[in-house]
Amino acid sequence: VQLVESGGGSVQAGGSLRLSCAVSGRTASSRCIAWFRHDLGKDREGVAGIYWSDGGATTYVDSVRGRFTISQDRAKNVVYLQMDSLKPEDTSSYYCAAKRPGIHCAGLVRSSFEYWGQGTQVTVS
Repeated sequence: VQLVESGGGSVQAGGSLRLSCAVSGRTASSRCIAWFRHDLGKDREGVAGIYWSDGGATTYVDSVRGRFTISQDRAKNVVYLQMDSLKPEDTSSYYCAAKRPGIHCAGLVRSSFEYWGQGTQVTVS
């Protein structure tokens, strides 16, 4: 599977952005697709995940729960990350990632994701 992110940019604190992850390749297979963020000198942090399937179960890290919403559009093969009430600490490079087919999200551990996009920058001032 191939992943391409878009939608990053600069926004003032309290504002919103929507990131998109275009999914291609084996899109018929159910799997966990997630958003991570990474700052230099820090570990890559899992932010939100969705099980790419008809059900679309979601999971969030505590720091974004209630502010970020992950969703899927299986007709368009896109996973979205709607980010509201943005804070300066949300500034980061955001990456889309996918696990192997059939594996649920069950914790957003970097090492369990095999496929990665190139990332998109989000800056909150």
